[in-house]
Amino acid sequence: VGLLARRGCRLSERDFGHVCRGVAESHSLAQLNLNLGIVSNINRVKQLAEALKTNRSVQSLFLHGSPLTDAGLALLNPALGVHPSLVALDLGDCMLGDEGINLICGLLPPDGAKSGLKELTLSANPGVTSKGWGHLAIAVAHSSQLRVLNLDYNPLGDQVAGMLAVAVASSRTLEVLDLEGTGLTNQSAQTLLDMVENYPTALRTLILAENNISPELQQQISDLLSEGEEEEESEAREVTAREKNPWICQNNSSSQMVLMTSGLGDSLLAETEM
Repeated sequence: VGLLARRGCRLSERDFGHVCRGVAESHSLAQLNLNLGIVSNINRVKQLAEALKTNRSVQSLFLHGSPLTDAGLALLNPALGVHPSLVALDLGDCMLGDEGINLICGLLPPDGAKSGLKELTLSANPGVTSKGWGHLAIAVAHSSQLRVLNLDYNPLGDQVAGMLAVAVASSRTLEVLDLEGTGLTNQSAQTLLDMVENYPTALRTLILAENNISPELQQQISDLLSEGEEEEESEAREVTAREKNPWICQNNSSSQMVLMTSGLGDSLLAETEM
């Protein structure tokens, strides 16, 4: 079994225990979907944590809509921190606060450290304050791995959006940022536009729907991101051509190296949309 989804199911305590024992013993399970209230109490959090301490194969873990709270995440976090394969984590609508965000920052190690998360979802956690989001922005700025960050439906506002703009400008890996329905205005959109226009960034997708932002500003940002993607694709084709023909002269010493990655998170996340 490579994918196990118990999303929204009614599991007894005994059956949940069976699932956790199966996760602990599995060597093939890549994706575990326990969205919509499956991990519903502290006892289940403890069982899941114990299973993840033994498991070595899970790459994507979905707990969206589970009432974890900061206390539950504190119990689960040690297992997440030492898991050798985990690259995608969904903790949307898990009733997290600033303490929980601080724990999550530990899963985004800086450059040169161990590998960390490539995809992180923290949608709909309104208990997090601007202080917590500030800590996350710092971690994102220095993360050596993170490619996708979903913060939709959090009351971020323009102040937090400004911090995130700095984080995106600093990050060398972040490609997708979802800020849908986060209380942004033209003020933060202008900051994001300036960032995309004036600073090199890996960002390719910025979602700003359901905010008080003019369509014109959204279109300007989208156009700039599209231009950057086209330039990167052109450079990638040039690199491929040079690899196929080593006799091509590389007379531009300042040309950028293009790293083509094949993260598996995109396909896995697409399989278990909420």
